[in-house]
Amino acid sequence: MSSLVELVASTNQDAAGARTVAIIGGGATGALLARALILRTDREVVLISPEASPGRGVAYGAAQPWHVLNARAGSMSICPDDPMHLVRWARAHGHAIEGTDFLPRALYGEYLADQFATILATSGGRLRHHVATATALHQDHDGYAVLTDNGPVRAGQVILAVGNPQQQRLPGISDAAYAGPHLVTDPWSAYPQPDADEPVLLLGTGLTAVDVALTLTEAGHRGPIEALSRRGLLPLAHPELPPSSAHPDLILDGGLSLRELLRRVRLSIVAGADWVAVIDTLRHQADRLWDDFDDGNRQRFLRHVVRFWDVHRHRMAPPIAARIAELRDRGTLRFAAGRLRSIEPDPRGGLVVTVEGQEPRRFGAVISCTGPGALPGSANPFLASLFRDGVVRPGPYGLGVDTDRDGRIQDGLWLAGPLRRGHSWETTAVPEIRAQVDRLVSALNRQTVPR
Repeated sequence: MSSLVELVASTNQDAAGARTVAIIGGGATGALLARALILRTDREVVLISPEASPGRGVAYGAAQPWHVLNARAGSMSICPDDPMHLVRWARAHGHAIEGTDFLPRALYGEYLADQFATILATSGGRLRHHVATATALHQDHDGYAVLTDNGPVRAGQVILAVGNPQQQRLPGISDAAYAGPHLVTDPWSAYPQPDADEPVLLLGTGLTAVDVALTLTEAGHRGPIEALSRRGLLPLAHPELPPSSAHPDLILDGGLSLRELLRRVRLSIVAGADWVAVIDTLRHQADRLWDDFDDGNRQRFLRHVVRFWDVHRHRMAPPIAARIAELRDRGTLRFAAGRLRSIEPDPRGGLVVTVEGQEPRRFGAVISCTGPGALPGSANPFLASLFRDGVVRPGPYGLGVDTDRDGRIQDGLWLAGPLRRGHSWETTAVPEIRAQVDRLVSALNRQTVPR
């Protein structure tokens, strides 16, 4: 008898199973979903994740003390109607902070984990943490079976909250380089520190590269660090205080083309608006603007504008920006523009890197900081199995998974978190994930289930 047949034969198929919601993923999105489902529905909820204490995920679980949030504490509450919830929690735990402060990411991870633990303890048994890694998902007439490495879970509804795709494999990097110890493809994993005086190359110049540069130098690295990307743009910095012009003169009516949108942004800034206020205004309208774009405007945005958007939208906290400026002034850290041609092992150790138009150079280590890759090629093993089985399909431009506006993939199967990108644009920050969770739970509440 196959494992699936055994599972179906041995599992209770009553109405209680139909009322169960299984969440796959124990990061911030999974924790927010669990809390919302317990507070706003009468469903049974099972969170499936291997972490002993869900909530932190990769973003906050791997953070070091010098890694801070890229948003102010006043915008990071898990309670959409209580923006000071995080601030009060931090003060109650001995941290004297204000809503305008940028908290350590590890502290924010503690906040998320504590809020999950609280809802788990007060749920009256309706929330359960199944400590396991999901390996497969099967559907039958009674709902879904989530297979894990610690036994199956049955549910009438399943929500995928599995985070970002993996990094994509970059062209030009040889198999031998990938197999060797000097190329790090996961900057958040535990990897051997390169020799302190060796030059290190970071592939990418965004916030991940900033975090890795800080990690290297805090660990005592003395050698030169170079961050390389096509344009060589590094994230801009938040101002010390939020901009005073909270509502700049920027009209964002419906049906704007990308060209017209950019023209209005330039005119607003030329007229004296604070660029930070302009970007923040755009950020809050980004999903609607993206939805209004036709395919041609979206393609042009992805080809020509997205990197400029990223460095303005995803900004460094002021103390991080000051530290990066210090490293650049000392000559320890350099941001460079260029097109990677090849990476090969050096017989003497390390890697030989060739950038278009330059002579080959040797680095003691190369660390990939390029961010999530396109789907389905960059899917993790569990998500890849769903693609192979036809359970999910790529969303627009390979940025995420195909869903409807509420996050529904198919009957009983939902998605929340960064993999909503493509249909939406802003999908990674906590305020946008809060809104996703709210909409998904509202849609789920409109469904009737047997009692």
